[in-house]
Amino acid sequence: MSQPFRLDSGGRIDRSQPISFRFNKRVYSGFVGDTAASALLANGVNLVARSFKYHRPRGIIGSGAEESNALLQVGRGSRSIPNLRATQIELHEGLELASVNCWPNVKFDVYSIIGAVSGLAPAGFYYKTFMSPEKLWPFYERQIRKAAGFGVAANEADPDRYDKLNAWCDVLVAGGGAAGLAAALAAARSGARVILADEQNELGGGMLRTSCPDKHAWLQETLAELAGYPHVQTLVRCCVSGYFDHNFVVMNERLTDHLATKPTNRARERLWRVRAKKVVLATGAIERPLVFGNNDLPGIMLTSAVSTYVNRYAVLPGRKAVLFTNNNCAYSAAIDLLEHGIDVTAIVDARPETTADEYDAVERHGVKIYSGCAVVHATGRNRVSSVSIMHLSSDAQSLQGKAVSLPCDLLAVSGGWSPAVHLNAQSGGRPKFNEDMACFLPDQTVAAQLSCGAAAGNMSFRAAVRDGYEKGLAAAGSGHGSATPANLDSLPASDDDEYSIRPLWQVPKSNSGQSKRFVDYQNDTTADDIDLAAREGYRSIELVKRYTALGFGTDQGKLGNINGMAILANALGQSLKQAATTTFRPMYTPVSFGAIAGRDLGEELFDPVRRTAMHSWHVEHGAEFENVGQWKRPYYYPKPGESLQQAVNRECIAVRNSVGMMDASTLGKIEVYGPDATEFLNFMYTNAWNQLKVGYCRYGLMLGEDGMVMDDGVSAKLAENYYHMTTTTGGAAHVLAWMERWRQTEWPHMKVYFTSVSDKWAVIAIAGPKSRDVLQTLTDDAVDLSGSEFPFMSFREFEVAGVMARVFRISFSGELAYEVNVPANYGLYVWREIYAAGSQFDITPYGTETMHVLRAEKGFIIVGQDTDGSVTPVDLGMNWIISKKKDFIGDRSLSRSDCLRADRKQLVGLKTEDPNEVLPEGAQLVEVPDQSAPVPMIGHVTSSYWSECLGRSIALAVVKGGQTRMGSQIYAQTIAGNCIPATISSSVFYDPEGSRQNV
Repeated sequence: MSQPFRLDSGGRIDRSQPISFRFNKRVYSGFVGDTAASALLANGVNLVARSFKYHRPRGIIGSGAEESNALLQVGRGSRSIPNLRATQIELHEGLELASVNCWPNVKFDVYSIIGAVSGLAPAGFYYKTFMSPEKLWPFYERQIRKAAGFGVAANEADPDRYDKLNAWCDVLVAGGGAAGLAAALAAARSGARVILADEQNELGGGMLRTSCPDKHAWLQETLAELAGYPHVQTLVRCCVSGYFDHNFVVMNERLTDHLATKPTNRARERLWRVRAKKVVLATGAIERPLVFGNNDLPGIMLTSAVSTYVNRYAVLPGRKAVLFTNNNCAYSAAIDLLEHGIDVTAIVDARPETTADEYDAVERHGVKIYSGCAVVHATGRNRVSSVSIMHLSSDAQSLQGKAVSLPCDLLAVSGGWSPAVHLNAQSGGRPKFNEDMACFLPDQTVAAQLSCGAAAGNMSFRAAVRDGYEKGLAAAGSGHGSATPANLDSLPASDDDEYSIRPLWQVPKSNSGQSKRFVDYQNDTTADDIDLAAREGYRSIELVKRYTALGFGTDQGKLGNINGMAILANALGQSLKQAATTTFRPMYTPVSFGAIAGRDLGEELFDPVRRTAMHSWHVEHGAEFENVGQWKRPYYYPKPGESLQQAVNRECIAVRNSVGMMDASTLGKIEVYGPDATEFLNFMYTNAWNQLKVGYCRYGLMLGEDGMVMDDGVSAKLAENYYHMTTTTGGAAHVLAWMERWRQTEWPHMKVYFTSVSDKWAVIAIAGPKSRDVLQTLTDDAVDLSGSEFPFMSFREFEVAGVMARVFRISFSGELAYEVNVPANYGLYVWREIYAAGSQFDITPYGTETMHVLRAEKGFIIVGQDTDGSVTPVDLGMNWIISKKKDFIGDRSLSRSDCLRADRKQLVGLKTEDPNEVLPEGAQLVEVPDQSAPVPMIGHVTSSYWSECLGRSIALAVVKGGQTRMGSQIYAQTIAGNCIPATISSSVFYDPEGSRQNV
């Protein structure tokens, strides 16, 4: 298939490997080495996309990561990816591409009608239009959702896998252009370990868009030398995306997207996580467009992109060209076009004068230079067909004379260059505006990094190489031996002139032209939108960004934001030196969710599943599970035909009347030891620990600094200055981190140490009147389990079923109970032995739901369910646990006036008027039923269950002043709208004296 805009020779493509691909269901051809953008241009396809807001025609404007127009849907099915830049999609056989944000197709888009009424939809119109009438908001929302977004995410599971890799190096070089290669070479010659990464498919950066043989020769020599160093790793298709604290750098490497056949043994992408001693940022610069009427038409491109397509891809972007510039870099693009047979009609130069070298370079080709002029308007429908130019006033604030029309099908524009300071800013650097170069340059640096080349404002080839080599030597440092001196005199001769620019942030409006001047092409943000934002009081660029959507697109403002900031500064009467930049956040270019997740997928890896040693037994016996933290905990054990409630009723009665067993291995377990262990626990918990004897346990309540309950648990004193602490299942990691924080930051003098042993011990709770009998059958007769020798809240060490165990006599059910702790490897064996020994007592395994009912009957709290971060011990009726003789974390906060209010929400019990009616958990509590909204709320239900043992429903709740309102009636307001009457009672419903657990 012919490619009418492909040159017969040249370029870096492989003409021996032709490729077929589809775009919008039509078949086109290209070559290995093409991007989707270059192949589409070679086939004469210029209209590739539609803009977000007005659905205006969009063509290819750039050649790399700065591309904001040509977003495509790539592939189909499970491997389909939305919104990839055509300039970064490598062509391969069978590639399928489609335009996005258009219906029914890109040439005829029904939504383009919005452009005809664009005057009704200026910046911020949605804030003003959709506020009223309120009842129409659901309709508005449906229509907005239909129109929003670009591509479509795949609905099927991703079949590919993704890798993560941790690495370190002495010097990380971001960018493989002239400066980056020179920096890597200098560091390599110094003996430093170097990683050089570039987002393109080959190294060379800006050299790849030139036809200069000397530069290409230098490139090959440099690459050959770098390849000879074993301590240098070069990565292509690898974008340095994020720069974080302590020189932690994230890079995304694309491994297989450029291949027609995806290898099954390779990951699709790899996320690099690199720690570097020094980082050299050689990220280059991004060419800016110019802002004038209809500047968004297809066929309007950056001059750097024009050179790239001509020299690198052997593609003619057009047949008849006009160039519009405010700097001298556009002249090399004009030469590139002329040398490849493209008719260059004119160069429109906003600068009043051009240098002799620039003029001579194009004069011999008959190109007319319009100095001190500007393109004011572009004409065309789906492609530019002509441009109108006018003279600029001396201050470039107005237009003069009559407009001159120049026919063209290609307009190459250059508004100057913006150094890519993104990574520098992510690392904490602050860019500073340079008036001579009309761009922001890296200024203050807080990380161990250096910027070089165009990223530091060195725009010429020789200057970039010199700067890169010097920064590479500095980054390697003197600790890596002596560096081979750079033979800079052997650098290729370069025709790069000193960078010359006249800032032109927007072309003034002509008297006759009312066409839109676009700043952000993707989001249809215009210069008028920014002026409107300024008139409406927006003075911060961050707020203007959100009001106008400037820089909100996938390019994150790489093309438009500097122009936008300058336009805002002008509207506010400021200079760009006074104006702030928008925030540069990771990632530099979008990174797929797959790369971020890596292989951490599914319930096994994304959020690791933790299973107890007895998990297989639970599965064999039909347990239903619930997730608690990361643990799989048995929820209940239904028998055939049993519902959840029936199973829980059976399990509760078994514990109350005989014996039950529960897997409690998931409790957090922390060993606390050291000479200051007791003193440390005194600070951690509200109650005192000095008098606790070895062999005994104590319940503790832990508060945050605000005095609110944070965690609770029972701890045992194993030996002097040696404790076994338990925490809630979900709070174990937080509690350990909390203790480490205080020891390291506030009490570093304390000699106390913490070790998590949650996974070391399997814990089997045996509860019920027959629990002592079951345990006795598994122990030596010499072990005395009587209440006098082994009292409540104590522990002993002895063998259980032949395994040495720590046995704690504690209870969360209110029954006689024991918690048997054995090494996890013995957990399943001991569980089975206990189950067998208890068969004569009809021992019943029970799960977390039964545990909740049993503890609620006793009024025991669950932190995180009966507390919500705003509850103090006093609110819970636990004044007894607050020591008056010592200090502890949160103590002083309990004295705040707010904590002493009489109307604070306090824990109480609730009994419904109808004993068979179970209150919904979370139900809001009110004083009077059937009040008109909004109803004053006095509390809410925290826990609610049916108690088979009591033959009625029970509930725990927090109620304003509840502890002084015993016997009062209140109402639970349900989502269904009905009110359920209930009476406030004690939170202890069963065995209030505690005689059963103390037997």
